[in-house]
Amino acid sequence: MTAPKKLFVKTYGCQMNVYDSERMAGALAERGYETTEDQAEADMILLNTCHIREKAAEKVYSELGRLKPLKTAKPDLKIGVAGCVAQAEGEEIMRRQPMVDLVVGPQAYHRLPQLEDQVQTGARALDTDFPEEDKFDHLPPARGPKARRAPSAFLTVQEGCDKFCAFCVVPYTRGAEVSRPAERLLAEARDLVERGVVEVTLLGQNVNAYHGAGPDGDWTLARLIREMARIDGLERIRFTTSHPRDMDDDLIAAHGEVDKLMPYLHLPVQAGSDKVLKAMNRQHTAEDYFRLIDRIRDARPDIALSGDFIVGFPGETEADFQDTLHLVREVTYAQAYSFKYSARPGTPAAERTEVPEDEKSDRLARLQALLKEQQEAFQTSMIGKTLPVLLEKPGREDGQLVGKSPYLQAVHLQADAALMGQIVDARVVETRTNSLAAVRA
Repeated sequence: MTAPKKLFVKTYGCQMNVYDSERMAGALAERGYETTEDQAEADMILLNTCHIREKAAEKVYSELGRLKPLKTAKPDLKIGVAGCVAQAEGEEIMRRQPMVDLVVGPQAYHRLPQLEDQVQTGARALDTDFPEEDKFDHLPPARGPKARRAPSAFLTVQEGCDKFCAFCVVPYTRGAEVSRPAERLLAEARDLVERGVVEVTLLGQNVNAYHGAGPDGDWTLARLIREMARIDGLERIRFTTSHPRDMDDDLIAAHGEVDKLMPYLHLPVQAGSDKVLKAMNRQHTAEDYFRLIDRIRDARPDIALSGDFIVGFPGETEADFQDTLHLVREVTYAQAYSFKYSARPGTPAAERTEVPEDEKSDRLARLQALLKEQQEAFQTSMIGKTLPVLLEKPGREDGQLVGKSPYLQAVHLQADAALMGQIVDARVVETRTNSLAAVRA
């Protein structure tokens, strides 16, 4: 019997890349690969890359440099680069790194078995096309026929973006907005529940723009959520990432009407200045965002909000930045992500004059101090409350499990390992910056 080949996947970036890595592993299982956590024993190493963060391409080249001794010692080792950096830099990766055997963009993962066949002949394989066929029609659902899953899982429902924000590479690396058919998503969700999943996070670069074909016409994200909520055994539903322009009335209403839809919403605004928002091509104003937040909180008063912020966007003045601080103070966030602007080659903003680095650093520090203050206040407000916690994995201490609150907070408590995968009531007794300590209620 032939021993299975070993596949090591390193995943960078967003939750969608985590989901994609699982699907790539499933596709290569058809060629006899089993996943491994040990790079040294791998027969193939795949780097599933992300192009959102600063100097993303340079980090990939650095990682490839670190793999060179392993490739030298093990010449039959196959090295592949996947994801958004692969899409943006495919031919350049092949030119700069002769040791790379395989480069595949995020819309061509279903072709991995054929590409793997090609590299096994000694050839190099490059596929960064945007094929007409839906990759999800050709990808297996998981590794193994009924592999046991963790209690939480990601489910990609939509890919790509048509918004063309001036700072963003997603339309160029992931392509136009495409939504998966509703029936297939419901079938995949039921399959996940059969494998032990009780919480599903619906993913998309612009997830609330979902408009997938349903049995009675196109479904919105709200309709998909309402139908998924009917699945027995699926206890929690989340979605990310959203655009303010696509928060329609039905999706807002769903937050107040669908018990299984968790009270947590990541809704990036990016800036509080209308001038900067226009320069970013966000196609909404600060006032639009304020009104939207009011409507969402009317529907679900206890909702926890998360956001994204870019400081130092080209042309941003101190007055513009003060508008961002004002927006943060008015909205109040349970948590948020904030970054200094960094140019992405090929995007419109990359051609503009940048704000000096020291000004960007100063503004980021001030914004993050305010966001940290708000996050700590939100965490402190949990003390004494009893929350339903989905127990997901062992903690660092003996007898400790780590779970997730409805508000996406990590919760640590002493509990029997047999409770893993179940939702238990827990009373919060202590708060930390990024987690809560609790006891069984």
